Amino acid sequence: MNSPELFIISTLKALVEIATLSLLAQGVVGLLSGQARQQNIFYRLFQTVTNPVIKAVRYITPRFIADAHLPLVTFFILFWMWIMLIYAKASVCHAQHLACFSR
Repeated sequence: MNSPELFIISTLKALVEIATLSLLAQGVVGLLSGQARQQNIFYRLFQTVTNPVIKAVRYITPRFIADAHLPLVTFFILFWMWIMLIYAKASVCHAQHLACFSR
């Protein structure tokens, strides 16, 4: 990459994608595991990845939002961050006349 701005945006986009996919995978494993999800090693692994993101969302959301709804709120915030980062990447590529391709 020729641009430090493009590198930062691409790195942030990758981190958002990792957090989003980990949150989705945790939900799927949680649904498949049922009540025994806390004993499932994969569920706990995904929980380790997603806990910092969910705690950050808890910090910025109002207290009337129930803790049970935080993963859903986190997913939507991450989704919109991903959309904004795609737009930012396209803007940087266009402004600097770069030929950026998503691979």
